[in-house]
Amino acid sequence: MDIISQLQEQVNSIAALAFNTFGTLQRDAPPVRLSPNYPEPPPNPTEDPPNLAEQAKVMSAALVKAAKQFDVLVAALPPSEGGEEAQLRRIAELQAENDAVGQELQKQLEAAEKELKQVQELFSQAADNCLNLKKPD
Repeated sequence: MDIISQLQEQVNSIAALAFNTFGTLQRDAPPVRLSPNYPEPPPNPTEDPPNLAEQAKVMSAALVKAAKQFDVLVAALPPSEGGEEAQLRRIAELQAENDAVGQELQKQLEAAEKELKQVQELFSQAADNCLNLKKPD
């Protein structure tokens, strides 16, 4: 797997860990009174209260580990060659190459469409000849 794909996978992993961490903490956090004007919140209806401190430590350790792995992958990226100007020149070259290939493909597409039209006309003539039982001219 190339480095970019690994980075994408790692970002997905970090996102999943963060999503699960926030969801778990939200689900298992004890209710808290927001203001003295509000009534006391009802207790959480769980039989076995989870160890929130331990869960938070485990989940934060997993997030930190994933972030460090991401940093390792970023450090493994090849250095940029020649700075921004060289990159812009390379982009312009690639764009010009892409345009040339696009024009060639467009020409081939037009030729293929023309050939398809000719084949369809010949097929239509052949079908008409078969249906009319005429001899071809």
